[in-house]
Amino acid sequence: MSVGLDKVIVVDDDPELRALLRRFLSGHGFETRAVEGAAALDRELSRNPADSVVLDLMMSGEDGLAICRRLRAAGDMTPIFMLTARGDPIDRIIGLESGADDYLPKPFEPRELVARLAAVLRRTRGEGSMPMDDIVRVGSLQINFSTRTVMRGGAIMKLSGREFALLAAPVRSRGRPLSRAQLIDRALGRDAEVTDRAVDVQVARLRRAIGARADDPQLIKTVWGVGYVLVADGA
Repeated sequence: MSVGLDKVIVVDDDPELRALLRRFLSGHGFETRAVEGAAALDRELSRNPADSVVLDLMMSGEDGLAICRRLRAAGDMTPIFMLTARGDPIDRIIGLESGADDYLPKPFEPRELVARLAAVLRRTRGEGSMPMDDIVRVGSLQINFSTRTVMRGGAIMKLSGREFALLAAPVRSRGRPLSRAQLIDRALGRDAEVTDRAVDVQVARLRRAIGARADDPQLIKTVWGVGYVLVADGA
């Protein structure tokens, strides 16, 4: 395989779909491995980490949601692209809340998967405009755009690529509130199919990830009728 290609692991218990996705993604410039389930994925990740995981939601044994939650709980922030035969919006919300970076219901157009997978990889690598400084401090947060890490009180926060992007967008807005539509556009990409409710769920998840509690001043404040804004502690 060529050096420098994005490394993708496809996880699905359908052998025909695994083979199809491997051929298609390989033909579109990804170094692609395809495995049947959770145990095989764990082995692949331990041997050779991936740039992204394409994960089927409905699998026998440990399903996609359980795998996603386990990886995130273990601190593995590899971008995860979730595939599912379910079309109910609540399933999309659950998938995103579990830590997935994007979500595509079956059946889907393979070219859309390629485009959105590439967009996920761009976002998680922070391509695009950056603040003037590599390290930005907001209240008790220290945000490092070079390493894509966030520290609070000397401790590194475990953020997924999607969560970092959701935090970075209001930082770049320099105190100006962002509507949900603007947040989707700047953090997730204008082609992301994300509902306002899903954005609210992701913001709530981000608040928890950076250590906010109900009795704490929130860094990410809701601006009623507008959207969200990032402020210093107690502002």
